[in-house]
Amino acid sequence: MNPSLNPLVTSVKESATLAINLKARALRAQGRDIAHFGFGQAAFPVPELLQNAVREHADSNMYLPTQGMIELREAVSRYYREEFSLDYSTEQICVGPGSKELIFQTLYLVEGALLVPAPSWVSYGPQATLRGKEVVPIATSRENSYKLTPDELDRACYSLGQQQKMLILNNPNNPTGAVYTQNEVDALSEICRAYQVIVISDEIYAGIDFTGKTHASIAKSYPEGTIVSGGLSKLFACGGYRLGVMMFPQSLNSLLRAIKAIISETFSCVSAPIQFAGLAAYNEYDKLKPFVERTNDIYKFASLYLWERFIDMGLNCPKPMGAFYLFPDFDNFKFKLRKHGLFTGLSLSKKILDEADVAILPGSDFYFMATHLGARVASVDFDGARVYKAWPERSDNNSHVVDEFFPNLKKGCDQLEGFLGRL
Repeated sequence: MNPSLNPLVTSVKESATLAINLKARALRAQGRDIAHFGFGQAAFPVPELLQNAVREHADSNMYLPTQGMIELREAVSRYYREEFSLDYSTEQICVGPGSKELIFQTLYLVEGALLVPAPSWVSYGPQATLRGKEVVPIATSRENSYKLTPDELDRACYSLGQQQKMLILNNPNNPTGAVYTQNEVDALSEICRAYQVIVISDEIYAGIDFTGKTHASIAKSYPEGTIVSGGLSKLFACGGYRLGVMMFPQSLNSLLRAIKAIISETFSCVSAPIQFAGLAAYNEYDKLKPFVERTNDIYKFASLYLWERFIDMGLNCPKPMGAFYLFPDFDNFKFKLRKHGLFTGLSLSKKILDEADVAILPGSDFYFMATHLGARVASVDFDGARVYKAWPERSDNNSHVVDEFFPNLKKGCDQLEGFLGRL
């Protein structure tokens, strides 16, 4: 049987991040010693507080409200108010099976083109494509740490004329590790307000920040047009739990009503035991702060180690300031690479995997041109449980920390440096 499929679906490929994860794992299963820089998943075990909540409510089999149970939404409201100075009532909050699904639902419902800074997370564009929306990448510059500027946004908005527009802004950023300041997002908010842009502020990495400054959200300066998304997956190391949250301003109540309707006709609600885990995370965040602070310290160490190694081997790479990603490029090796027939980021990443046993993702997966030689690197290929347990006693000696707790990061850098040296 050969069913006829929606052409919008057939134009979308498997998520690049999920695909590289499967490939790297398959190569490891075959005996290849792969340094896995391609997949960004929180490296640490789920905190016991959340595990216990799932165990205690494993018998909870009720259908919960489509928006999420009221106690969870109250806890989310309090958490965002106290931690990020964002004020949302329980009626302005929706709970879903991961922020990824909630973003898709929002893109599905809202008309107009989608503006995506390049580089950005791989799934934004394909989600919009599934809806038939125009996707407009906005190229950003390495010199500005790949952060979107008001001028870049202004030109893109102007080019689209009078149609309704949406912008996705990810802060801290996947794939670059960049972190916007409040002044930077305030400036962007002026452009968004001028063009009446609807913004999805993807703040899933909020809290994984190496700057020591208060988290900046465009929702503070552009509340009337900003939807904020977050969830458990990154800060609380719960990617597989699939619990996301999304917060809507009152000015977008029509969209919120539509979201509730589409939830009722699709996934109905997040599973009850997982919602209780979310309740524990947001309601008892004070108990989790030591976990967050220690894991942040480890993410920072690992990211800065990779950054220093990349700079030393001649790559260009903005300094990562949050999340657990870096975005180096191989422009300094462009002519040597061309002599080996390597003209695209995809061919380069395949060559690096084949010859150096290092898995990375090319810049073309993040809305750059095929010939862009940037690559997304994740800094989480280490034994999180072991590192977490020993970290306080080990963090004072960098060389010992790297050798003992980050062998795959060191090996990957050594092999990548060797590959470049052989060009």
